[in-house]
Amino acid sequence: MSNIFFDYHQQDEHMVQSEREYSRIMTAAVVSEKFRKLLLANPRLAIKSGYGGEAFNLAMEESERISSIQATSLAEFARQMNGFPQRSGIACLAAD
Repeated sequence: MSNIFFDYHQQDEHMVQSEREYSRIMTAAVVSEKFRKLLLANPRLAIKSGYGGEAFNLAMEESERISSIQATSLAEFARQMNGFPQRSGIACLAAD
């Protein structure tokens, strides 16, 4: 007999872990100008370096996706990190 059931709870745990790490990345970028500048200039290095002596724990595909983001502001980075399309022609008034 084959197991045809999918463990949706496990998928939810992965999503919660990813969201937690996204939050940690954005928190580090908000509190540290140095980390924020590195994140915008070289997201791969920022993710790899971690912040405050702690690593970011992302799955390889998430790390690659975030490392490929090209943004000039923290608000734009956050939109791309969360999967929202870039707004063209609209000024963002967020404190970057």
